[in-house]
Amino acid sequence: MMGGSERSVEELLDLIKADEFSNVTFSGGDPFYQVDAFTELARRIKEETDKTIWCWTGFTIEEIQADPHLAQMLPYLDVLVDGPFVLSLRDTELHFRGSSNQRIIYLKGQPEDKCPGAVQIIPFR
Repeated sequence: MMGGSERSVEELLDLIKADEFSNVTFSGGDPFYQVDAFTELARRIKEETDKTIWCWTGFTIEEIQADPHLAQMLPYLDVLVDGPFVLSLRDTELHFRGSSNQRIIYLKGQPEDKCPGAVQIIPFR
């Protein structure tokens, strides 16, 4: 492993629970490349805390929904920012995204604060 350290789901959960003010972001590398471990972590976060989970991925929601193995994490996510970063579509004015092809997808009901470019998806059940 280069530039990081291995942590168990339990170790990560302890760190997350210790910070009562922060919510959770899955990004970097791609969480869907380690979907089994991230799904377990997300499930535990939702069962044991009131935290919101945002996830950034290079996959699109359509690709994730088409693959049952990848889709297993969706029920535990609140917001998905999908699509790869495309340098030619870079836009520094976007909220929470780096390029205009990426979408902010609210997976849990109506978003409280609307961001320009956000899309509403029927909640995953």
